[in-house]
Amino acid sequence: MIRTMGISKDQQLLKGFPLEDIKNNNFEWFWVDFNCPTTAEELLLDTFFHFHPLAIEDCLMRLQRPKLDFYDDYHFFVIHRLNEETLIAEEINIFVSDKFIVTFHKNQAPEIDKVQKLLEDQPKNWERGTVFLTYQTIDKIVDSYFPLVYTIEDHLNTLEDELTYQNSLNAMQIVFEFRSDLLHLRRTILPMRDLLYRILSSYRFALKKSERAYFGDIHDHLVKLTEMVESNRELTADMRDSYMAMSSSRMNGIMMTLTIVSTIFIPLTFIAGVYGMNFDIMPELHGQYSYFIVLAIMLLIVIFMLSFFKYKGWFKLFKPK
Repeated sequence: MIRTMGISKDQQLLKGFPLEDIKNNNFEWFWVDFNCPTTAEELLLDTFFHFHPLAIEDCLMRLQRPKLDFYDDYHFFVIHRLNEETLIAEEINIFVSDKFIVTFHKNQAPEIDKVQKLLEDQPKNWERGTVFLTYQTIDKIVDSYFPLVYTIEDHLNTLEDELTYQNSLNAMQIVFEFRSDLLHLRRTILPMRDLLYRILSSYRFALKKSERAYFGDIHDHLVKLTEMVESNRELTADMRDSYMAMSSSRMNGIMMTLTIVSTIFIPLTFIAGVYGMNFDIMPELHGQYSYFIVLAIMLLIVIFMLSFFKYKGWFKLFKPK
C-alpha cells in the first residue's frame, strides 16, 4: 500500500493524492510511504522516482546494516526497528531531500504512523520540512527500544534477588534466554549508534544547529541504550558465574560428605576383612567377648575419626541442603 501526504504551496495538508499529482510541482514537500508494498508498487522506486539502482537493491534485498548513503539530490538511510514480540530487526528505508521524503518498509511500522499522526495534529511542524520528519521517524524508532531493554532489566533484577541454589537451574534457563535477547538488541543498537554518529559527523548531510541538537539527542539515547545493554549482559554473566560457584560449592559439599563416609569405613572394612579370613589359628575368634570387643574398637574408631574431622573443621566447609 502506498500512502501519500504533502504540504501544498498554500500551506495546506493534503493526503491520499495520486503519485501523478507530484509532477505538477504544487507541493512545498511531500511524503510517500511504501507500507508493505506489492511487487508492482516496488517497481515505482525505479520507474517513477528513478532512485539509484544500488539504493533500490538495498530496499529489496534482505536486511542491510544501518547506514547513510549520499546521492546527487537526495540521501538514503537504512534504519532498523525492532519487532516487539520477536526482537528481530526490521528494515526501514528512507529517501530524503529538501522536497520529499520517501519511506519504504516491508513490515508494519507503527513509528511511521505516529509521525504522520503528529504531522496532522501539529501544523506548526509543517515548515520544518523533511529533515524534521526524518528526525521524528528515527527518534520514534529509538524510543521504542527503551521498553524492551527496561523489561529485560527488570526481569534480571528480580531473578538476581531470588537466585538460590534450589531455583538456580530454572533461573539459568531464563537468564540465557534474556542473554540471547540482549544479543539481538545489541546487534541493532550498536549499528544505529554508529549511524547517528555518522549523521552528526558528515558535512554532506547538512544540518542546521537546531537540527543537529535533535539528532545529537538521539545519539545520546543510543549511547545510553548501549550502556544499558552492556550492563545487563554483564549482569547475566555475573549470574551465570554465581550459578557455577553455587554448583561447585554444592558439588564440593557432596564430595566432602562422600569422602568422610569413605574414610570412616576404610579402617572398619580393614578390620572386617582381617577377621573374615578363614585361618584356624586366630585366637580372637575363640574368645567369649571377642565379637563385642571388635565392635567396640570399630565404634571407637568412628568416634575418634568424627572428632578428628570436626577438630580440623571439615564440617564447616559445607552446609547440607
